[in-house]
Amino acid sequence: MDREHGAIVAMGATLVGTQVAAILLSGTFSAFQLQAFQQPGDPTNALVYFVMILVFTGVILALVKLRRRNFAKYVILGSVFLTLAFILLVPIYVALVLLREDVFNTDFGGNVAILLSFAVAGGLTTLLVKYPEWYVVDAIGLVVAAGVTAIMGISFGIFPALLLLVGLAAYDAWAVYRTQHMVTLADELTSQRLPVLLVIPKRAGYSFLKQKSLKEEIAGGEDREAMFIGLGDLIIPGVLSVSAFTFLPAPGNTAVALATLVGTVVGFTILMRFVLGGNPQAGLPLLNGGAIAGFFAAHVAVYGSLTAGFL
Repeated sequence: MDREHGAIVAMGATLVGTQVAAILLSGTFSAFQLQAFQQPGDPTNALVYFVMILVFTGVILALVKLRRRNFAKYVILGSVFLTLAFILLVPIYVALVLLREDVFNTDFGGNVAILLSFAVAGGLTTLLVKYPEWYVVDAIGLVVAAGVTAIMGISFGIFPALLLLVGLAAYDAWAVYRTQHMVTLADELTSQRLPVLLVIPKRAGYSFLKQKSLKEEIAGGEDREAMFIGLGDLIIPGVLSVSAFTFLPAPGNTAVALATLVGTVVGFTILMRFVLGGNPQAGLPLLNGGAIAGFFAAHVAVYGSLTAGFL
């Protein structure tokens, strides 16, 4: 039990760290206009993103069913590579400008940053293919989670972000408890050692390279040597935190963003009580529910209204 509690604390720390990093990155990303949508306040943005998730999930599951696992693996690796390159571009450019502003605060500097971001992303993706140990997978996964959370948070206004959290919470529950296709997907991606799940070992010496099938462990009632949390469970509730920080009036925006994070942690704590039962759990209903509750509680306290500032 102590090992499980230690893993839960580590998992909670990654959840908090990812959202804090995303909030800190959001201002820089916003200044460079890295929004995924030109009109963040448009409610249809949530529908577009939801459909994109359904399509991508459907494609990967179809490839798995058609026994094209390697192709599915490289589709995801390609997505990881492009995501890393996009996320790393701005930090690399800023670092170059700080190093020599007269040289790199130019079109030349922008081109150098693009080349370096693709080179670093290529190196990390190659490392992931060659040596997908748990700490490699986790390190790359955390970079992806923090960057994607920041970009999505500045791309969704408050109301679209709320719609997204509610919709994805419902979908996650349906996909885990009803159709169970999310369990199948998680099992497949874990076996491929891909950075779509963070791996939290319960003991020293654990190797992700020797990890058995999740479905086999569950069916056999085995004591699992690691705990897993999907990147979506880190990213999606964080979208509301970043959105609150970005779009609500200052100075109350920071308090509401942090309260949203606290609400997510409360939801996570409740979720872990179910996870200790040993069966796969849908994370987003409780994580998103906690984030939404924390958001509205703080919003009323700070602005005196449930909807002032975003409706």
